[in-house]
Amino acid sequence: MSRGAKRQDRSFESPRDFRLSHQILCITGVNFSRKSIIGYVELHLLPLRSNVNRIKINSKQCRIYRACINEVWEASFLYSDPTLAVCQNEAKQHDLNYFSACHYDAVSFVDPDKGNGELNIKIPQDAMYLVNEQKMLRVSIEFSLERPSGGMHFVVPEMEGSMAERGAHMFTYGIENACRLWFPCIDSYSEPCTWKLEFTVDAAMIAVSCGDLIETVYTPDMKKKTFHYVLNLPTSAANIALAVGPFEVLVDPYMPEVTHFCLPKLMPLLEHTTEYLHQAFDFLEESLGTRYPFSYYKQVFVDEAFVDAAAYMSVTIFNTNLLHSSRIIDQTFLTRRLMAQALAEQFFGCFINPETWSDAWLTKGISKYLTGLLLKKTFGVNEYRYHINRELTDLCNYEQEIGGVVLHTDPIQLPGVKEIIGTGNPTVDEVNTGNNLYFPNKHPHTISWKYMEMREIKAHLVMRLIELKIGQDLILQVFNKLLSLATQAATQKFLYDTWSNMLISTLGFLKLLSTVSGKDLNAFLDQWLCRGGIVQFQGSFHFNRKRNVVELELRQDPGRTGIARYVGPLQVTIQELDGSFTHTLQVEDNLTKGEITCHSKSRRHKKKKIPLINGEEVDMDLSAMDADSPVLWIRVDTEMTLLRQVIFQQPDYQWQYQLRYERDIVAQIEAIQNLENFASQPSVGTLTETIENDQCFYRVRMTAAHSLTKIANGLVASYSGHTAMIAIFKRLFGAYSCPDIVRQNKFSNFQSYFLQKTIPVALAKIRNAHGLCPKESLAFLVELIKYNDNNRNKFSDNYYRAALIDALTGTVTPAVAMVSTSTESLTPETKQVLEEVTRCLNLEKLLPCYHHTVTVACLKAIRTLQKNGHLPSDPTLFQTYAQYGHFMEIRLAALEALVDYVKVETNADILSWLLDIVEQDPVPTVRHTVLHMLIRNPPFKHKEQSALSTDALVERLWTFINSGTSHDSRLRCDAVDFYYVLFGKSRPSCLPIPELGMVLNLKERKTTLNPALIPDSESYEEKAGGADEGMMSDLDSSFDRKRHSSSPIISPGSTSMQSSSYPEREGDVSIDSKIRVLSSPVDDYNESQTLMSPPGQEMLSPSTPSSNIKEEPVDSLQSDGGTSSRLASDTGDSNRPGLHRNDSKQSLSSDTSKTQKKKKKKEKHKHKKHKHEKGDKSSSSTH
Repeated sequence: MSRGAKRQDRSFESPRDFRLSHQILCITGVNFSRKSIIGYVELHLLPLRSNVNRIKINSKQCRIYRACINEVWEASFLYSDPTLAVCQNEAKQHDLNYFSACHYDAVSFVDPDKGNGELNIKIPQDAMYLVNEQKMLRVSIEFSLERPSGGMHFVVPEMEGSMAERGAHMFTYGIENACRLWFPCIDSYSEPCTWKLEFTVDAAMIAVSCGDLIETVYTPDMKKKTFHYVLNLPTSAANIALAVGPFEVLVDPYMPEVTHFCLPKLMPLLEHTTEYLHQAFDFLEESLGTRYPFSYYKQVFVDEAFVDAAAYMSVTIFNTNLLHSSRIIDQTFLTRRLMAQALAEQFFGCFINPETWSDAWLTKGISKYLTGLLLKKTFGVNEYRYHINRELTDLCNYEQEIGGVVLHTDPIQLPGVKEIIGTGNPTVDEVNTGNNLYFPNKHPHTISWKYMEMREIKAHLVMRLIELKIGQDLILQVFNKLLSLATQAATQKFLYDTWSNMLISTLGFLKLLSTVSGKDLNAFLDQWLCRGGIVQFQGSFHFNRKRNVVELELRQDPGRTGIARYVGPLQVTIQELDGSFTHTLQVEDNLTKGEITCHSKSRRHKKKKIPLINGEEVDMDLSAMDADSPVLWIRVDTEMTLLRQVIFQQPDYQWQYQLRYERDIVAQIEAIQNLENFASQPSVGTLTETIENDQCFYRVRMTAAHSLTKIANGLVASYSGHTAMIAIFKRLFGAYSCPDIVRQNKFSNFQSYFLQKTIPVALAKIRNAHGLCPKESLAFLVELIKYNDNNRNKFSDNYYRAALIDALTGTVTPAVAMVSTSTESLTPETKQVLEEVTRCLNLEKLLPCYHHTVTVACLKAIRTLQKNGHLPSDPTLFQTYAQYGHFMEIRLAALEALVDYVKVETNADILSWLLDIVEQDPVPTVRHTVLHMLIRNPPFKHKEQSALSTDALVERLWTFINSGTSHDSRLRCDAVDFYYVLFGKSRPSCLPIPELGMVLNLKERKTTLNPALIPDSESYEEKAGGADEGMMSDLDSSFDRKRHSSSPIISPGSTSMQSSSYPEREGDVSIDSKIRVLSSPVDDYNESQTLMSPPGQEMLSPSTPSSNIKEEPVDSLQSDGGTSSRLASDTGDSNRPGLHRNDSKQSLSSDTSKTQKKKKKKEKHKHKKHKHEKGDKSSSSTH
């Protein structure tokens, strides 16, 4: 058993030398004009070991003024953050393999869960007796933050009036472990403590934060006030948040302990949006068998939010765009789901925290599982099963495209199992499904944002699989036990391991599952926790009439990306004439064959009521089925008990029976998707019947409408699809006395409303034999827009009107050629579309609708007209709408059009403009979304020839991901995703060979020399031959060894600084205990000679001569506490233009021929020596 497994058998053991018991956070000033804050923190630390003289704290981009121990001893401190510039010595290779390794090393270097941090405080010698006696230390740190690049966002509208009148506000944000961006702390979920929070703001502002508001104290001049919050229940720094603004306050009428906050003039929307919350409270408390763990709960709605909902201890920060009135339908479903999710995270995620990053899947999975149960109660079982099926489909598609999603990345010792799961030599399947990603998946700051979303989805699905294994009552009993233990621990006083029960670990959860259920889930959990990939079954069957058996065949192909091998039971359900029967097959190999005896025999089309799986008996017309077979349809894994994708082959009539008579909506959607492969009149009739059946689930009817469009296009010669679709719409929504006239809008039936939006969009995609949209379809859509009447409807029709604009857009087909830019040359149909779009766009400026949905649809329509050659392709309009100041949805629609413009027109200027948005836009969400648009619709892909694939683009993107996103890990990972889509994992092919060097392809074991620097063919043969014989084998090991030994921690251009884990030596960069403290630091930022600057500013301490810094391997550098640290390995000339160091390749020298000959002889001698001494280090000769 490994050492890591033994540790997990005991209670949680802190990786740090101190244990945090209490922290004070005091913000003494918030300046909206300068977008700055100033304050101090005080950490109460209990030493766990003696003779420890360093305290490592997390802090990024904050300006540190002073550190003090027990308010008596001034303490010197060092700052080092390798994430400021991940790859300093990379020397224009620009490959993601190298970046990924450096990125993980950089975040690990400051990872608090490994005992590290950016800020290294040296304990004065006079205070060491407190450490040796293991007495409490109070560490005070004064800091300020101005114009933050991440972690805190200021929204200051450009208008007249005071800040409160302008609605200026600020809030904190970030993904896991991001509180270090706005105050010094131990930024780890595994370090809970009690808190005291104080925030001083203007008198017109309100500060909303975590915990209980004790009092609000005004200053003597009544211009400012201080909010005092106390958190008596321990929580980690990652759960601390702050929002300051002129908020309007609403006390929940059903639950006085719940308070809602919104920006001015939004109170009516707030009242309606939050009236549902008390039902979510009642459901969660009843299901979990325990009360809400905190005294109060606060919901704050802010503008330009980082994500739609971010949950912190007793407070959740929402996007203000989630607010809606009683007239809005579509937004209601999303808002209620997000509010329920945030409330569930208060129990698991804020009250109970994960022990490590590998355990974070538990809190995400449990909270999403609880949200799913609430979704099932609120919106019904069908909506819940549709949601599960959609998540499963998304996960399957992602894993097959990118690779396996692994929930628990560390080895674990499962209960009752001797071997450790997740260790050992990985098989080919494991590499293909989990370990072949282009980013490290062991830290939240290094993984792709899409991977993060899929990880949460998989956590939810795995939690649901556990429910199917042990039952809902037992899994809720496990949750109740976890909450009971945490509640008991939270009320106790601080001791070393008192609060360990407030941390949830995978091992502890599995033990509790085994104890409560009494079932062995080890093999099941090993399949889905420690390994990535989904299961894919490709099945078919044959009915043996003589033996009356179904011969079933299931195939697996686990060799492909994202596909794992499954061994175990598999349920197969066969609907026969005498009923539905479930059988269990044992899957043991990639090819599984089974014979299932049928309970029914063929009746030769005799009509009889046929019982279904739900007990219902229905009459069926059996004339279409095989006369010799009693099988109506077959389904594999009906309850979705595996993370799987099923591709099953059966005749079209069986899919038609399944769609008509199967009551499970997942089976119905599966049948609709398969019927698209059978374009026939029976398929058309079945889909039409489904659309018109008001007893069918509305999402199934919507899916059937889109599938009918595809089948109609396949039967264009024999079937008039547009006429049939128009007839369906008139039968459903036409006036009762005259069906040709569409009746007034009445959206009280939500299922009919969603179908009414869908059918016009599906109609617009039907084409005639010439590939054009029929004129009748366009005329019908124009009439729907023209005669749309919403006067007597109590609900808004903005989403319906936007859907009609989308339908008009769908009628556009490519033009033969654009002969003129005048609208007179347009076809009558295109001119009609353009006129309607223009009219709606202009009307929207006068009477804007909710979320400007009509404007968004019009912008998409204009781009479609441009793309198809009907309008000049001009990006000016979209650039105007994309400017900061427009509504968020409008900006994103315009930016998406520009992304498509770059793709189609291959325009380098607009691509550069979009990258400017990514780098400089004031809204973090916009920067993130634009990169995702570029990833979904890239200007070019890896290995494609494109004029946009230039070395300038490579340099810009590489600089951005390397040093331009250090304070926004989500944006850095987005940029890595985009870089991967464009250039892949290896060195971009568009880059020229370095002027002074060779390119080493370690995968193919080849070297490419720059021929311009080779004086003659003889010397080239000597150099290339030597490399082929001996240099590659040595460089293979030297590359890996040197890559990890060189770990820069200072951004280019700044002064090199000593690693924080070293004792002080001559030349070290430090700030001693006699630092002068400014009386008003925010106003005196220019006095920087005695202050420590954040990244990007002038370094304020004396420069360190490069000759004083040695280059040593990481493994050899150990701090007093035993944690490894790294040192900047750049020499004094490493930052000069034209000089680059790269330990992964040999350099070429252009010295005199005499010097070259000497070096050649030395190189040959060393190569011969290496043939006999393979264990030695690779030579450091230069060519």
